[in-house]
Amino acid sequence: MRRGADRRTAGFPDIVILGGGAAGLGLADRLTRDGTAGVTVVEPPDGPLRPPERTWCFWDADAADVEPVVQASWSRLRIHAPDGGATTVDPHPLRYRMLRSASFERLVHARLAASPRAHVLRATPGAVRRAGDGADVRCSAADGRELTLHARLVFDSRPLREPPPARTALLRHFCGWFVRTAAGRFDPAVADLMDFRVPQPSRGLAFGHVLPLASDRALVEYTQLSRAPLTPAAYAAALSHYCRKILGLGAFTVDASEHGAVPMTDARFPRRIQPGVFRIGTAGGAPRPSTGHTFAAVRRQTRVIADALRDGRTTVPAPYGRRAPAMDAVLLRALDTGRIDGPAYVTHLFRTTPAERILRFLDGGTSLREECGIGLRGPVLPMLRTAAELPLLPRRPRPADTAATEPEEIHR
Repeated sequence: MRRGADRRTAGFPDIVILGGGAAGLGLADRLTRDGTAGVTVVEPPDGPLRPPERTWCFWDADAADVEPVVQASWSRLRIHAPDGGATTVDPHPLRYRMLRSASFERLVHARLAASPRAHVLRATPGAVRRAGDGADVRCSAADGRELTLHARLVFDSRPLREPPPARTALLRHFCGWFVRTAAGRFDPAVADLMDFRVPQPSRGLAFGHVLPLASDRALVEYTQLSRAPLTPAAYAAALSHYCRKILGLGAFTVDASEHGAVPMTDARFPRRIQPGVFRIGTAGGAPRPSTGHTFAAVRRQTRVIADALRDGRTTVPAPYGRRAPAMDAVLLRALDTGRIDGPAYVTHLFRTTPAERILRFLDGGTSLREECGIGLRGPVLPMLRTAAELPLLPRRPRPADTAATEPEEIHR
């Protein structure tokens, strides 16, 4: 070990978690509250490696662990068809919730600080190698020191440098504005989940998304499901058109903005890197392949890991069962080839299926019978044709210029 390095082994933590996002902090929070293991979270120091503040949304019947930092929630959701027709649904007992990453981080950091068995290390994590009865994690501190942490288990939530090969690789990419209007333009009781009145791309789909915070404030987003992100100017033009021409907001100001991209792919994400080292969160395949929904899967995954460790087992479950990835692979391919009309399919689904069942389906919580019912409400022949050709398609690396970076939003 070179001069200036510091190897921390005496009284080493049971678990080291790399990354302080939703997955890393969520797992540390559960383990600390359970009191089953000593935990060290390694987060990058302030600088370019720390992501900007993000918005996280999810639906759940119970969110007591994060309720103190939920910024807004809605019991009713609305879908706008391309022709302008609106469908408003109540997914009871589920509720749609929104929180900001900075508030979540402060909440979990406070809980970790109150525990004698938890520690947050501000350093840049590097290589992870198997070592004896655990693993070594090399880290670079802000002052230039090199540290080596030794732990029994390592959970790595850092984004992958390159995504695994896939047959279909799309992105859920978006730009959002926190707008403030001169007059009340929003209904704080209803969130617009998908608004398909926006112009549609030739492949994939696009929609608007409105999360009201008050009658004169909301997060308004433009989202596409397609192969590559847009330019900043294109996002700005799409949002301006949506706010002015479709929503009719009149005079408004933009208080803040956010953008990001979430992978939507049928790639296989290995969760066990080496003995005692596991990937979690987006790196472990948490985004739902057909939608990009992530936060609920992260919460589920961290809960199962914590329960297993409390029982003396080490396991990182797949974010979804076997049926969900298979169905998602078909839908992704059908969207990418243009065989199905995405906005028409989604609109019809919400008009004909109980909303609570659809949201459970998006979280991978439906039965085989329920999934068959949902499938029969879609374009059956194009889906069957797509399912038949999938086994013949090779898995290929995603081109570098369309690869997703770390998502700035773990969302929906």
